[in-house]
Amino acid sequence: MAAVLSVHDQAGALADFLERHPRTLVLTGAGLSTASGIPDYRDRDGTRRGRMPIQGPEFRRSIEVQRRYWARSMVGWPIMAKAAPNAGHRALAALEKSGRFGYLLTQNVDGLHQQAGSLAVLELHGNVHSVVCLHCKAQFPRAFVQTLLNEANPELANVLATPLPDGDAAIEPDSLVDFHLPGCIQCGGALSPDVVFFGDGIPAPRTACALAQMEAADALLVVGSSLMVYSGFRFCRMAAEKGKPIAALNLGRTRADDMIALKIEESAERLLPRVADLLHAEEPEESHIQLDHRGIL
Repeated sequence: MAAVLSVHDQAGALADFLERHPRTLVLTGAGLSTASGIPDYRDRDGTRRGRMPIQGPEFRRSIEVQRRYWARSMVGWPIMAKAAPNAGHRALAALEKSGRFGYLLTQNVDGLHQQAGSLAVLELHGNVHSVVCLHCKAQFPRAFVQTLLNEANPELANVLATPLPDGDAAIEPDSLVDFHLPGCIQCGGALSPDVVFFGDGIPAPRTACALAQMEAADALLVVGSSLMVYSGFRFCRMAAEKGKPIAALNLGRTRADDMIALKIEESAERLLPRVADLLHAEEPEESHIQLDHRGIL
């Protein structure tokens, strides 16, 4: 069962965990990015909010589903585009720089770890800032695709809607009837965010890399994830099977609560900077990628 700690001792307990396990593998989820203004999928009980997200097989076979995705993404994108790393991201980058853990896996697609200065990062579900053509496989920055969307659908350019996870937005279906779907500028093919949709599997080479990092680790730290999705939960199962201790920093229940040795229910952006201070970890400079006027590197 998870240890029960006072608030005063939480940062010290997690700092001690990292000191005792210098090859800790860190796994992060949507709860880490909520302080950056990006909504998450689940409540504190791990229950999904709202309707089911678009499924990958449906997206690839249906133009109507693609139209729905890109219309909602067009309206929701500004939230993702302006999101900046919060104190939790920056503290993890500082802990990595000071050698306080081995590697970082993230279920998030927002790219905020890299912006905060983290280097040893594997994005399990891809990155929403990149778009790929399903036909010719050409890749484009998401910011560039936003210019295509705005040019083709000027009536939606300034629409406001409730933001949803991963750059989605709550737009009623009736407003999508006249939406114009831009195609690949090289071949005219259908465009897709370069992410792992629900209903799809993580690419095999990415999975192999992640599993190898778990095998090499001496412990696992989960930050901001309920672990309800198997792609994250599997690492807890692997750690438990190998007798590697698991710590979790998460507001609410997780799927692996019965496997966790150290459970801390506190916000990552509040606690992780205190952990970094205790371990004398200094933040690296944030990454500022320069784009041209179209948003292309």
